Order: sequence, then C-alpha cells, then structure tokens
Amino acid sequence: MPAKTILSRPVYGTLSPQTGKNHLLVADAEGASAILDLAKKAPDGFFASAHIIFIPDTTRSQFQASLKALKPAQFYEGPSIAAALPRLRQTLANAHMGLRIYLAGTEGLIGQAMQVALEAGIDHSSIQTGHRGSWARRVQCVPCKGVTENVTTQPVTCSHCGLLLLVRAHYSRRLAAFQGVCINAEDPSEIPQKEEIFR
Repeated sequence: MPAKTILSRPVYGTLSPQTGKNHLLVADAEGASAILDLAKKAPDGFFASAHIIFIPDTTRSQFQASLKALKPAQFYEGPSIAAALPRLRQTLANAHMGLRIYLAGTEGLIGQAMQVALEAGIDHSSIQTGHRGSWARRVQCVPCKGVTENVTTQPVTCSHCGLLLLVRAHYSRRLAAFQGVCINAEDPSEIPQKEEIFR
C-alpha cells in the first residue's frame, strides 16, 4: 500500500458498470482482474458495446482468455503502454457521446491513459479508475525531463541522463509521473545505497 500522505496522488476507486452507450476499458497487468470484477456486476449486453485495450505486461497470458470470454465488441492486446496509446487516441477521436471510460492497473497506465482522455475532451466524471498491481513509480527527471518507468528503488538512476535521483513524494497529474531530483548534486561522489521501497 502506498504512503497515504501524498496529497498530490490521485485517489483510485473501484470500477463499477455505468449507464452509457459505449464502454472503453483500458488495463495493464493485474488491472485485468478489475475488469473481471466489474463484469460480475455488469448487466447483460454490457460488453456487446465495449472495447477492451489490454497490456499484459508481466502477467503474460494469465488474463487474455477470461477477458476475451466477456465477448467485447473489440479487443486489443498491446505489447506496452506506449504502443497502446495511439490506439487509445484513435478510439477517443472516433468516440460518440455517452462513452464511459474505465482505467485499471498500474499508476503509470492510469495516469497516461487519463492524460490522453482529458486531451480528447472527455469529462473526468466519465472516467473511473481502479489501481491493481504494483506501486512502482513513473519518474520524471527534473534536470533532463526524461521519464523512467517502473521505478521501485529510492534513489533511482535516471535512464536518460544517468543522474542519481531522489524520488520526491510529489505526483504531477500533468506529467503522470513523480518528480525526481538529483540527490547528490553538491557531491557526486556521495552515492546513497538504493533500497527497494515502491512495490
């Protein structure tokens, strides 16, 4: 469970079926289990107008058969969040009034998909979120602006510029990432031991 003192972090809920003409469900890894839980409460015909975008990540083939068994109108399986975002943008560009959006899984997926939805003009009240799985962080390096995915350690080495970063307890919704500042800017020879704390 993440620290409860991070006031900037979004509050995640539980997915529940909403009234709407169309349903777009986006999930990664264990987020699929949130869709399957929603399906237990969904009315008949719910998935006949649903589009599922799923990124298996570390779960590999654990959830695909169960998600496909829901018989959604469309099912897309992507190799990564980055690969799935263009499809999400295209889907939202062709969307009609009455679309309901459900985002489930890691904070990285939820944040990035939320950005795309808001950029497409979707009202935030039409979007539900449910966190499942890892609390690994998506971290933006403040000095170089590069983003390092799936950060579990404190500090972390920036995957772009190589600086050693302190992962701050500040989540930027605009960037869908936590902020990382150089931990040893005054004395680069000072290298604190890394600890795995974001799981």
